[in-house]
Amino acid sequence: MFQVQCLKATTDTATEFYSKYSIGPFLKGQSTTVGNALRRVLLSNLQGLAISGVRITGIDHEFSTIPNVKEDVVDILLNLKQIILKGNISKPILARLNVKEAGIIVAGDIDLPSSVTLIDPRQYIATLNSKGNLEMEFLIAAGQNYFASGKLDYTIPESFLAVDAVFMPVTKVNFFIETAKNNSSLELESLILEIWTNGSITPDEALSCGSEILENTFSLLKVTNNTLSATSTEIETPEQEEKTEHLETIFIEELELSVRAYNCLKRANVHTLSDLLQYSADDLLEFKNFGQKSADEVCENLKIRFDLDLRK
Repeated sequence: MFQVQCLKATTDTATEFYSKYSIGPFLKGQSTTVGNALRRVLLSNLQGLAISGVRITGIDHEFSTIPNVKEDVVDILLNLKQIILKGNISKPILARLNVKEAGIIVAGDIDLPSSVTLIDPRQYIATLNSKGNLEMEFLIAAGQNYFASGKLDYTIPESFLAVDAVFMPVTKVNFFIETAKNNSSLELESLILEIWTNGSITPDEALSCGSEILENTFSLLKVTNNTLSATSTEIETPEQEEKTEHLETIFIEELELSVRAYNCLKRANVHTLSDLLQYSADDLLEFKNFGQKSADEVCENLKIRFDLDLRK
């Protein structure tokens, strides 16, 4: 049984948390193994939120300029990459920004859903030089690690610009080994672990979550008499989950509907194919201002483009 002791904890800013831990004792060599495993898990496998796409009214590509805005689109995308979010969401959600008065625009000006909060509302986005109208719509997703914008193009609606998504709540991990001899013949070691986070979680929470991931991972390696049957039973589950997650990342913009049908679905809080498949063709007629012609259009486009049928 080893102990975990926090040697130091500091909070420099809202987005910079740091803690230093002593973990041990370990037998010689074990601490390096544990340190490497923890470091990889902390940096790669913890869940976080990030802005993965943005739609700016009147803008078609990232090399555009926006009237009355100091920054060009590329600069704004870089600023959005720095915004740190916290929350618990099961599928991508939308947030909006609508500014009409001249001045500095910060993260706190974004109208976020109740399930998501900002770590630092003062994070800078852009400056509106004179009275105008800057409208933006953000796609917020949950994920792990880091995804460059080029890898996200296929997961966001066509009218959105991809943003480099930094899902990593842990920004840096360092470890080293301290050796101490006791009265026995064994030479024991302590693992000194340093963790930096972006403020969306504390280092304590990160360490606890990382340890749980490792524990669950290694528990799968236990060999039992039922290993073969258990493996074959679990094969279908990831495929089903992947299919469900895939539908949750396809937005109704991909159906290329008429303005009337699109607006009716949006008002009914139908944003993705996963949302749409919760309803039958008859259910659509219950939506406000949704007629038979619009229902037929949705069903036909869904069948043609994704081979899915609401009439069944």
